[in-house]
Amino acid sequence: MTIRAVVFDVGECLVDETREYGSWADWLGVPRHTFVAQLGAVIAQGRDYREAFQVFRPGFDLYAERERRAEAGRPETFGEGDLYADVRPAFVELRAAGLHLTIAGNQTVRAGGILRELFTGDVDLIGTSDDWGASKPDPGFFRKVAEVVPAAPGEILYVGDRLDNDVRPARAAGMRTALIRRGPWGWIQQHDPATAQATFRIDSLLELPELIAKANAEVS
Repeated sequence: MTIRAVVFDVGECLVDETREYGSWADWLGVPRHTFVAQLGAVIAQGRDYREAFQVFRPGFDLYAERERRAEAGRPETFGEGDLYADVRPAFVELRAAGLHLTIAGNQTVRAGGILRELFTGDVDLIGTSDDWGASKPDPGFFRKVAEVVPAAPGEILYVGDRLDNDVRPARAAGMRTALIRRGPWGWIQQHDPATAQATFRIDSLLELPELIAKANAEVS
């Protein structure tokens, strides 16, 4: 099967979350480097990243705190300046190659609205876990991806920075995968033997057009 569609995760695939990690540290009243160090330790141990918050505030509820931040005028947010530099040029090349492009990740309704403003006309579809009522790595999330993308699962390439949330569940759903090495998960998990399960391992989204073209040529 040729690759006909590319689906992108959001955090650390398209959006550099460094500023957002800093804003959470500020909200918790914790030094930024201390919060990031704890986050890295939790990720390295294979635990849920939300456990990092519990160290500094036991009983912390991420969803409730998001609402409190919004009410306080300090919501989670991102913008053009938080996009990785390779995102827009990669999208241009992939669209020129005739590929269907989708953005789909674990994001809030608010984040979905920001994504639609940022990428109007740049991608064919944007979906979030809040929109769909299913979050990665739940198989239901990837079933929804397969449902909305006009391609068979084997013709879809899912791109993300995590083995647990992206590569393994997308592969289980019958999709191809690209693991990008950036952000906390990308760097910490890079030597895990499970990275071999990814169809492609990349350091930049700009590697995708050539890799996809080569893979498709081998099929034809």
